[in-house]
Amino acid sequence: MDFSAANRGLWNPIIQIGIIAGLILLANVLRRKLPLVKKTLMPTAVLAGFILLGIRMSGVIEIDATFLETLTYHAIAMGFIALSLRVPTKVHGEGALTGSKSGALIVSTYLVQAIVGLTISLALAYTVMPELFQASGILLPMAYGQGPGQANNVGVTYQNLGMVGGRSFGLSLAAAGYLCACIVGVAALNLRRKKFARRVGNGKDISGSVTIDAFQDQNEIPVAESIDKLSVQIALVALVYLLTYLFTWGVVSLLEAVAPGVAETVSSLLWGFNFIVGSVIAIGARNLLKGLQTLKLMNRQYQNNYLLSRISGLAFDLMIIAGIASINVEDLTGYWLPFALMAVLGGVVTYLYLRWICRKLYPTYFEEAFFSMYGMLTGTISSGVLLLREIDPDYETPAANNLVSGSSFGIVFGAPVLLLVSFAAKGGWTVPATICIAAVYLAALLCFIAKAGKTRK
Repeated sequence: MDFSAANRGLWNPIIQIGIIAGLILLANVLRRKLPLVKKTLMPTAVLAGFILLGIRMSGVIEIDATFLETLTYHAIAMGFIALSLRVPTKVHGEGALTGSKSGALIVSTYLVQAIVGLTISLALAYTVMPELFQASGILLPMAYGQGPGQANNVGVTYQNLGMVGGRSFGLSLAAAGYLCACIVGVAALNLRRKKFARRVGNGKDISGSVTIDAFQDQNEIPVAESIDKLSVQIALVALVYLLTYLFTWGVVSLLEAVAPGVAETVSSLLWGFNFIVGSVIAIGARNLLKGLQTLKLMNRQYQNNYLLSRISGLAFDLMIIAGIASINVEDLTGYWLPFALMAVLGGVVTYLYLRWICRKLYPTYFEEAFFSMYGMLTGTISSGVLLLREIDPDYETPAANNLVSGSSFGIVFGAPVLLLVSFAAKGGWTVPATICIAAVYLAALLCFIAKAGKTRK
């Protein structure tokens, strides 16, 4: 085997991770030493991500965009697997809140964004931009609500149906949404500086001393025996992720053999939402370990909540940096007006709607729920996590779990939204009809959320 620098496959991951590591340390120094940066409450990972984005766009250092996308994909899954493996503790104020309620909230936000986007595109098509693809506004919830993957898929579909540059428009909206999540989200955190003074700002309270009670639960395996406790936690996460891959591969292979048409649709969902599959398997593994303890077949607890939180923290830091650095704003020739209107109004309306609905649905941890949902529903789940970590660094509230469980139910609740995408593409009367249908479905989901809110206690 060639161990020299000529073997790019051997050294490229190390080089890319080394660059990211250096930028993490640089961003941390800048955040602590520069008063202007410190006052913005800009998370270190976000600052490092934007620095890396600037380096990639300038071409000063060769940055592997494919590696960044790969790192983002795997880090999301491993971060949530680590969170799901933690032994649950009683969370005050969670009440009867379930994933179905969070899923309804997520899809209701898609519908609000769809109404805003379609209203903008329809208004422009009937006034100053008669050549504009009338259904282009539905790319707003695809980009903001569901992220660049779905924005790309729907954009390509619309492009094939006559929307010139549909893919670029969708991906650019997705990039704008991610920037909105980071910039607006951090600015909102900054405005609430006093309220979160003990949790954000100088970082002293977050990084305080680790007590034995915080680090070691009763009947846990020792810190270091024949194997280090951290090694056990990493092994658990890696094993669950392997099982996630095998399960997804098995299901997709089976569907391809018996129902190729279904497999074509389900495959992208399963692989794209692998963090949900991984979280479910992790919860199953956690319950299995608990059951073995109950049956006295296993004497000690192998999971350590503190170390699993640190593993998820590392995964989310890498995910945030790589996710920001891989942003790619493509050519928007001829689309600057609808792009600007949808990007700005989409961010504003999403912010106001979530402030209202989260206050009703998550009254006991409203701020944590709001910032996590706003980050996810303008960017991706990674941007939701980065905002949440600034005010709930140890994930003491159910907000992080709501992102995962809500996304799972959101797939079911969101099926009609995908039908609206095809319906609106026909143009003409179908576009205002789509707005009306979206409004009716939104009202139905709000009724469901209202009834769910009454049962939370």
